[in-house]
Amino acid sequence: MSTGARSTVVVITHDRREELLRTLEHMTALPERAPVIVVDNASGDGSAEAVRARFPEVTVLVEPVNAGAVARNHAVRCATTPYVTFCDDDVRWQPGAIRTAVDLLDRHPDIGAVMGRCLVEPDLVEDPLTPELRDSPVPAPPWLPGTALLSVMAGLTTVRVSAFRAAGGFSERLWLGGEEELLAIDLVRTGWWLCWAEEVVVHHRPSGRRDSRGRRRLGIRNTLLTTWARRPLGAALRRSASVLAGCPKDRHTIAAVGGVLRALPWLLRERRCVPPELEAQLRLLEEPQRTSVARRYVG
Repeated sequence: MSTGARSTVVVITHDRREELLRTLEHMTALPERAPVIVVDNASGDGSAEAVRARFPEVTVLVEPVNAGAVARNHAVRCATTPYVTFCDDDVRWQPGAIRTAVDLLDRHPDIGAVMGRCLVEPDLVEDPLTPELRDSPVPAPPWLPGTALLSVMAGLTTVRVSAFRAAGGFSERLWLGGEEELLAIDLVRTGWWLCWAEEVVVHHRPSGRRDSRGRRRLGIRNTLLTTWARRPLGAALRRSASVLAGCPKDRHTIAAVGGVLRALPWLLRERRCVPPELEAQLRLLEEPQRTSVARRYVG
C-alpha cells in the first residue's frame, strides 16, 4: 500500500461551497494522493452537487440535517485506511504533512493521533494556540516524537482509526465547537498518546462566514460539559469558575450556561471521572489554559 493510501482525508462542511472547492483543489493535488471523503452537513448552497461535478474522485456523503462534528464519525465508518486526516473546509494540509503524520503513526503504534502546526493565512503567522502545544507540560515518554497533548484541533489532526472507533468518536452530545477535548481525554484514558509534531504543517484561512458569537456560545458550553463529564467535583468547580470568569457577561454566555443546565440529566447519567493519574495531568494544564490568549471566549 502506498503512503498516500494510508490515510483518508475527511472534510465536513456546511454552506461554504466556494471555500470547500478551494480546499479540495489543494487537497486533491497533494503528492500524497490521499482519498478524500466530504460530508456535506445539509448545505443549502449546492455544495455536494458542485463537489461531485468538479471532483468525481471525491466521495460525497450528505447529511439530512446539520450533524456538526458527528458527521466526521460517519466518514470514518466509510474509510478503509488505517488512519484519517481531518481537514476543515478552510484548512489546507501542506505537501508532505500527511505523509509525515502517517510515518509517525506507523513508527509509534502507541500514538493515537498526531496534530500539526497551524499557520494562519495570509501572513502565515503561527496560530495563537501553538505556543501552548509546543510547551505542553504533560509528561511524555522519551520515545514520543513531540510534546504530549490532552486535546487536539480536529482539522489539524491525523488519527488512528482503530483508536478513534474504540473511543467512540465525536460525541453527539456536543455537536460542534470544542468537541475535540472530550474525545482526546477518552483517547488518553484508553491508553493512547496524543502528539504534537512541529514538522507537520497545516495552513488555516479562517472563514469569513463564521458565526463568532454562536461558536463562542458552543465553545463555552462544550468546555463546561466536558469538564463535568470527566473531571472530579473539585476540579470541575475550579475549571468552570476559571472559564466563566474570563467570559463576557452577555446573553451568549448565559445561553451557554443554560445549555449546560439543560444537559444535566444526561450529564449526571453519563459522567465518568478520569483516573487519578490522568486528572493529575489535566491539572497541569489549568494555569496555561487560564492565561491562554487562544482560549479567551470573547468573540
